[in-house]
Amino acid sequence: MKLLLLGPPAAGKGTQAEKLVERYRIPTISTGAIFRKAMEQMTPSGKLAKEYIDKGQLVPDDVTIAIVRERLAEDDCKNGYILDGFPRTLPQAQAADDMGIQFDKVILIDVADEEVVRRISGRRQCGECGAVYHIDDNPSEKVSLCDKCGGTLVTRDDDTEETVKIRLEVYHSQTEPLIRFYREKGNLVTVKGQKEVEHTTEMLFQALDK
Repeated sequence: MKLLLLGPPAAGKGTQAEKLVERYRIPTISTGAIFRKAMEQMTPSGKLAKEYIDKGQLVPDDVTIAIVRERLAEDDCKNGYILDGFPRTLPQAQAADDMGIQFDKVILIDVADEEVVRRISGRRQCGECGAVYHIDDNPSEKVSLCDKCGGTLVTRDDDTEETVKIRLEVYHSQTEPLIRFYREKGNLVTVKGQKEVEHTTEMLFQALDK
């Protein structure tokens, strides 16, 4: 089973990928996670990726493609995988075709722009342990402090409303064409993102079982 997850920032792709991993026993490949690890380790590619991500822009195709190619060559991908964050542009999609990647299903988790802004701008992260909260959906009982370790909750640089709007502009201009691309291939499935994670998961499984 080879799956691709599409959707705007904060659509819940990472969360739903975890549900798919449990069901199909295949790994999820998130370029976001790969880049975050590289940024934490301050590798050359990590430093370069951070410059783009902090501005709400996409990492260049050649960097992303090289990282994904290396990851898919690992043993745990032999029986399938779930891609989250690649391809995000038409050139990346063509590169995926050239690499011989044929998706069984391309899943679009559709969330309105207003909801994306609300989800991201309300997100808070502990500066000590990294725990994530939301001022409305999952607030800390200690308000500005982490319930787990007592660390101060902060807004990440790429979670400001201004940066979120830039990220949405990038999504609409560069990523949305993929929806048409895969719709024409006949393997696109659209799932409306729900407020409750479990409801989105239920709709996702129903779509895949058809």
